[in-house]
Amino acid sequence: MSGDEIRHGVKLSSLDQEVFPDAGVTKRELIGYLEAVSDRMLPELHDRLLSVVRVLRGQDAFMQKNLPKYTPEWVARRALWADRSRREVTYGLCNDLRTLIWFGNQRAIEYHTSLFRGEPASGPTHLILDLDPPADAPFSLAVGAAKLVREALRNDGLDGAVKTSGSKGVHVFVPLAPGQAMEDIAAATRAVAARAERIDPALGTTEFVVERREGKVFLDSTRAGGATVISVYSPRHRPGVPVSFPVRWADVDGVKPADFTVHTVPDLLDGGDPWTDEMPEPFVLPADLVEEGHTIPIARVVAMHEGKRRARAARDSGS
Repeated sequence: MSGDEIRHGVKLSSLDQEVFPDAGVTKRELIGYLEAVSDRMLPELHDRLLSVVRVLRGQDAFMQKNLPKYTPEWVARRALWADRSRREVTYGLCNDLRTLIWFGNQRAIEYHTSLFRGEPASGPTHLILDLDPPADAPFSLAVGAAKLVREALRNDGLDGAVKTSGSKGVHVFVPLAPGQAMEDIAAATRAVAARAERIDPALGTTEFVVERREGKVFLDSTRAGGATVISVYSPRHRPGVPVSFPVRWADVDGVKPADFTVHTVPDLLDGGDPWTDEMPEPFVLPADLVEEGHTIPIARVVAMHEGKRRARAARDSGS
């Protein structure tokens, strides 16, 4: 029976329905998972602009940034002007368990956050490298790329924590001391990627255009500034509902994304939290890293200009 119930002050409904086709997870199980990881997940979500991937019955998944009008008044929120869409967007802030459960009842599967807490001017709290292997590559390639990034970081006195993306890749997070310019953080991210690529150019690449990566892991340095990132412990909209899960560096060789799902993770929560245990104290970025990064063009911008150049060439050849 899929009757309603009230949990943490939230009226829940349709609890025995699968959250999306091929999920293998009911809404009851999703909400139970969010409860189980809330002590670890909520501190990461706290005061960050939240965008969620929702799946309503009979519909495709969609990304929701703007809170719906029926959102309870007790859900914290922050309104920001969006230059791209030229409108004000009211983001939710998932600052407590009741709010997390409410989002779960809304069939919010994925939880993507801003890189900053509070106001955008406060700047990113972490430098982030997103390591994206080719579609059919073994996960070990992504792990190898994470080790390249860590070597590049440690060569400059830095370090970070690692988590699976919940899809096929890996994220490395480097905590940052406040007060550093957003442009400098973005530049340093590009420099770390470039240095990791130089360590083993046969494994990692900073090439933004997929067709030019030659089967290598993409060392994505574009998660900076106004970007978002999947939260640690967030489920993903994939069959089996895998989870973005933190891994100790000592254990990273022995894991695969399928190890961490909504069903398996609650049994893995004993013995400390690798995310907080392995996260070092915040760093001030070294000047040499920032300086090098400012000499490296932004990959997405380079790719955009190259696409425009090709389009012009195609038009010219056809005229």
